[in-house]
Amino acid sequence: MPPFAGSNASSNGVHHHDSNSNSNIVTVDVGGHLFQTTKQTLSLAGSKSLFSKISNSDNMIPFIDRDPELFSILLSLLRTGNLPSKAKSFNIQDLIFESQFYGIENLLVNSQSNPSQFDAFNLEKSSLLPLNGRDSPTSISTTPYGSLHIAHGSKVTSFDWSLQRKSTILTQFTAIDSLFALSPSIAAAGATDFSGLQILDLERGFVKETLNWENVTKSGSTVQAIGASPDHLFTSFESSRRNSNCIMVYDLNDSLRPVTKIGHYEIYGADLDSAIPSTKLQWVSSHNLLMASGSHSGPSGVLGNIKFWDIRSGNVVCELKEKADCFADVTASNALGGMFKVGVNTGEIFFADLRNMDSDSNSWICLGDGRKVANGKKEGFGCKIESHGNQVFCSKAGNLELWSEVAMNRAERDESDSSERVFKKNLMGRAKDMGGNRITNFHFGGSKMFITRKDQQCVEVWSSVRGF
Repeated sequence: MPPFAGSNASSNGVHHHDSNSNSNIVTVDVGGHLFQTTKQTLSLAGSKSLFSKISNSDNMIPFIDRDPELFSILLSLLRTGNLPSKAKSFNIQDLIFESQFYGIENLLVNSQSNPSQFDAFNLEKSSLLPLNGRDSPTSISTTPYGSLHIAHGSKVTSFDWSLQRKSTILTQFTAIDSLFALSPSIAAAGATDFSGLQILDLERGFVKETLNWENVTKSGSTVQAIGASPDHLFTSFESSRRNSNCIMVYDLNDSLRPVTKIGHYEIYGADLDSAIPSTKLQWVSSHNLLMASGSHSGPSGVLGNIKFWDIRSGNVVCELKEKADCFADVTASNALGGMFKVGVNTGEIFFADLRNMDSDSNSWICLGDGRKVANGKKEGFGCKIESHGNQVFCSKAGNLELWSEVAMNRAERDESDSSERVFKKNLMGRAKDMGGNRITNFHFGGSKMFITRKDQQCVEVWSSVRGF
């Protein structure tokens, strides 16, 4: 029997019975069960959905040969924007297929994996995503609504937003060091020992395009870091001979056309600052600047620099040179208006106010034990730090710390004095979630956080929403 059956077949596959109703009420027959709703409710599905065609069926009762129980769930989703509690008795994959049939998968995604549902204080480890092969993850990346891409060895494994559909492709890389999700099916990938940035079609399993930077010596260029703004893709390249580096800017809205290059350095002699390529790129939307950071370990310790680039002029707006307790990792928070780093020597968290970045007073403020001194152990080595929303997350060995700003009375606080801002640390997860192998990566997507650990061939899923 075809998906639709009945009388008066139309070109859109919806069949009609006569109805005498001239009101705003719409009646639809799904699998022999009658449902009534309003045209306004059906219009919430969008003009391209099957629900829109149903709402235009004046004086007729459409018949759809589909599961009425699943239809009931999706109709509730239209009415309230959320799935009813009885939806938990259904397989999420069945709901996805049915929502795709009606053309409203976007509404299902919005109800189940919306970034606004992310609650840092209620995150719990909810599941493990196993990976094929023996290689541990080297890089992970997510889309805003929770699609996940994982680089492990020469492979990239992808999960859709529901984490139910999984696919793996084999790449030309020996190992992928940088991975950036451009969409649920497209990612940019690069390595420090393989020339060029590859744009991968993960759904069909092929390289769409390879982007290269041609340096003065005409040698290959390896990828050190990838980042993006809403309009541009940023890639930090270093020549294969390690004697030059730059950041290339590509237009995401114009087939990745090269726009400009910034921070182009040719290294001569012992010019150590120029020899440090950017190994992390982050767009700071609150200031319309690109934050590029990199560090180098030498006989005198770990040295690094943090530069804020205006990509329109190609100039450095602000630069911080790190010497005493150089960052092991650094991040910028638009919501908190600041930079946060974890010191490679002390392992402590430091804060610097972005509002003072143009002044000489932009110094780091230790949020932890300010009396702690470097003991030569590099306690922050391997630690990762990222900002998400109003919180900052920092990995310490196998645990995660959550840093949040303490609410204070504005009348008692000098807005221009960053030293009066107070941040507090919390350990994340339940007691049974704590510990384990060293955390190597963590990322955020939808209402979830994803964690990888050393020597483990899986990805931990931490969720703040109890779903399917």
